[in-house]
Amino acid sequence: MQDTTPNMQDYAETYRDFKLDVPEHFNFAFDVVDKWAEDRTKLALISLDPAGENAQHHTFWDLKVQSNRFANVLKGLGVGKGTRAFVMLPRIPQWYVAMLGLMKVGAVPMPATTLCTPGDIEYRVNEAEATLAITDLENSDKVAEAAGNCPSLEHLLLVGDERKGWISYDEQMGQASTALENVEPTRSDDPLLIYFTSGTVGYPKMVLHTHASYGLAHVITAKFWQDLKDTDLQWTLSDTGWAKAAYGKLFGQWTQGAAVLQHDARGRFDPVLTMKIMERYGVTSFCAPPTAYRMMVLEDLTKYDLGELRHCTGAGEPLNPEVMKIWEDGTGLTIYDGYGQTETVLLVGNFRCLPVRPGSMGKPAPGFNVAIVDEDGKELPHGEEGQIAVRVKPERPVGLFREYWKYPEGMEASFYGDWYLTGDKAYKDEDGYFWFVGRADDVIISAGYRIGPFEVESALIEHPAVAESAVVASPDPVRGDIVKAFVILAPNYVASDELVISIQDHVRSITAPYKYPRSVEFVTELPKTVSGKIRRVELREMELARASAQADEK
Repeated sequence: MQDTTPNMQDYAETYRDFKLDVPEHFNFAFDVVDKWAEDRTKLALISLDPAGENAQHHTFWDLKVQSNRFANVLKGLGVGKGTRAFVMLPRIPQWYVAMLGLMKVGAVPMPATTLCTPGDIEYRVNEAEATLAITDLENSDKVAEAAGNCPSLEHLLLVGDERKGWISYDEQMGQASTALENVEPTRSDDPLLIYFTSGTVGYPKMVLHTHASYGLAHVITAKFWQDLKDTDLQWTLSDTGWAKAAYGKLFGQWTQGAAVLQHDARGRFDPVLTMKIMERYGVTSFCAPPTAYRMMVLEDLTKYDLGELRHCTGAGEPLNPEVMKIWEDGTGLTIYDGYGQTETVLLVGNFRCLPVRPGSMGKPAPGFNVAIVDEDGKELPHGEEGQIAVRVKPERPVGLFREYWKYPEGMEASFYGDWYLTGDKAYKDEDGYFWFVGRADDVIISAGYRIGPFEVESALIEHPAVAESAVVASPDPVRGDIVKAFVILAPNYVASDELVISIQDHVRSITAPYKYPRSVEFVTELPKTVSGKIRRVELREMELARASAQADEK
């Protein structure tokens, strides 16, 4: 029988005493994956095809052997310590092999979503001066188009097929030795990987993590927030190209010895298939973004046998309390919301040993001193809204990125005095729980009132007609800005003026009256980043353009 005792039993004690010991040398592939491989039967990965079928089971031993092969392939190409490699693969086992092999030779992978365009690829490769690109046949045309404008690219490596002018992954792996020798060890502070920020504002920045800051520190994410043990099967809904994959599919999970499930999902999210997979494969721990939970709670949750599922987490954006309630009513399980960034491991979270306050981000994760500060870097008392900040002096937290590579202006803007500034707004209540308000540039100021979009969106989602929404500022000649809601309707609802009034009255009834959306626009989709976050900036810009056009007509 599985041990369900929480890994963290006393929050105050753990938070006070927790400290990560960082060795001089550390390499996740050698020091975690290969260590677990000493038990040749221990399961590391279950990989599913797009239909959720044809399960392939991979042990840590399998991954050790295959990553050794790939490391030898890389050595043969002259890829070694410090080499940047663009990696754009779908949710297939080879992604893991590629990532581990690159780690073993000290190279620096740049994971990218398969949604990247040729222009995205060109930008990333050139910014990082990558010499190697790894992809599959389905995405090779995009890489090939970009490659002509990428002078640093020396090698194009194709997984699963063959293409003229490309190196065959399968062929090279078939010839490579399983014994790996003469590899330069990596220091804990050596570069591990580069993620590009999701681009909510401006061009994506290169977030450089070290072997310690992600490879080691994600134990905080997995042990305390996901509450993982070495008997768990963790499924995190994430494309391989963004930091959520590091949060939920790789580092902390395998540090804990848990197995991970990888579903090669293609196209739109399928809530029914997702529930069936959890049921069929006995997923014990599940993590999904709010959008996925919102879609799943529209289904009859009681139809599925989720008896093995014991722990659920949500991340990406705050989760609406109403969705949490429906999920708990249907599954018997609480969703433990968490907050972190591409630049960090988990910063704030709801933990099993603490009561969950629906809508709250939770409390600071062990290993981080997190506060709410004003524009001068001064800590604010409870109840006052400010920016979420992480103390970096006198001691810099292990789970914080090393730098925005090649972007000193970004470093200067994000580090102020003793703090790393996240760019997100929140407040802290009298019990130390954090409550998300929005991105610093998402906050709406209407007739002197400051309004966070999340509170309005949480109220909207409680209306039965609302499947998903995004709230932004819309220019208004009287109030400066008004609250505008873009709404995706739930099935069987039709847009009408009467429905607009119903939605407005609903929000007005459960929030302060000044917060209700004075304008409601029904849409079929919302603009999102590749990581699934709503691009409110795009909606704001659209409203500004509309207002400008209307002014020109007068």
